[in-house]
Amino acid sequence: MSRGLPLRMLVGLVTGLVLGVAAHLWLGDSPALERFVRTVTEPVGKIFLRLLFMLVIPLILSGLALGVSGVGDLGRLGRIGIKTLAYTVVVSTLAVLLGVGMVNLFRPGAGLSPALRQRLLAHASAVPAAAATGTTGVDFLVNLVPANIVKAMGDGDMLALMVFALFLGVGLAMVRTEPARRFEEALQGLYEVVMRLLGVVIETAPVGVAALLFSLTARLGYEVLRQLGAYVGVVVASLAIHQFVVYSLSVSWLGGMSPVRFFRGVRAAMLTAFSTASSNATLPTALAVAERELGLPPHVSRFVLTLGSTANQNGTALFEGVTVLFLAQFYGVHLDFARQLTVVFICILGGIGTAGVPAGSIPVVVMILGMVGVPAEGIGMILGVDRFLDMCRTTLNVTGDLAAAVVVSRGEAASAPVAGD
Repeated sequence: MSRGLPLRMLVGLVTGLVLGVAAHLWLGDSPALERFVRTVTEPVGKIFLRLLFMLVIPLILSGLALGVSGVGDLGRLGRIGIKTLAYTVVVSTLAVLLGVGMVNLFRPGAGLSPALRQRLLAHASAVPAAAATGTTGVDFLVNLVPANIVKAMGDGDMLALMVFALFLGVGLAMVRTEPARRFEEALQGLYEVVMRLLGVVIETAPVGVAALLFSLTARLGYEVLRQLGAYVGVVVASLAIHQFVVYSLSVSWLGGMSPVRFFRGVRAAMLTAFSTASSNATLPTALAVAERELGLPPHVSRFVLTLGSTANQNGTALFEGVTVLFLAQFYGVHLDFARQLTVVFICILGGIGTAGVPAGSIPVVVMILGMVGVPAEGIGMILGVDRFLDMCRTTLNVTGDLAAAVVVSRGEAASAPVAGD
């Protein structure tokens, strides 16, 4: 992502909001304004969304499989790997549950009048339909396993696709033959190509954001600003609680380290993460901090931090859960307890398969919106403020990786061999 893109996305957000509100105040519900939205700005926004939808399947398939296979030979993973994976799942679950709880408590997306919401839904594009998952818990579990993965992809059954990607990653981790490695390299090639294409699509985001926000505010006026501000507040508050409460408790109770010492030691990594908005770019700084400031065993910190830069994305998982539920509230789409649990489950898996680069979580959010029946047009609001939120959640991701390294290092010998070597 180019350095000037965040500023251009902000310009797109402001341009779309200002012009849309001005058009709404000046022209109201005139046929000319509706015709302009329907024939110009709405199609531009939908094309941008379709480009994101187009990349979701190859991104999830390759990213999730590579994220799982990256842990190495499962049979020889050893104590360090098992502790890392267990901690990652538990803390990621807590992060998503915290975010979902905050959205349900403060309801940042609520407040639009029923008439305005009906107008929104009337003009919303159809989202990709997910395959039926049954009405009971047993049906849900059965349908998680795809009978035909190609059909599941065609039907937009992303849960089945993610389960297949998990199995594929486990198989790649178990089979260490040369043909399996070549197939893993092919998946890596697919992943890199998709990420490059995603970068190209994201470069067009300023235009897409301006078009989506103009279409939204031309029909709603300035009411959308209150919901957007409340959404940003809930995301930042949730990230802060997880950062300073959950991580403090984990490094203290499970890692045996003072939270004051921990946060003092990881300041450099946190600043790097906030400025770059990339877990991958922060990895060298995090490795140096773990060994020099925290005094962790190198063989543990290198394994945990390298794996965590792609597979321990607590902030990303929390952000995805908050965003999906916020947009559901904004569009008046009721998500019952079972659907919210589905969102939690997908966000945990998304934290494994999401790229550790700026805006890497956006395709996953778009995919989840399609699964739960929420119009994806609202992603334009999110993209306009995403750079700041991306910086915040990346800081949480990197801090979480270092907290995991502290926890996993407890009880490990300082010079023990790397598990699996």
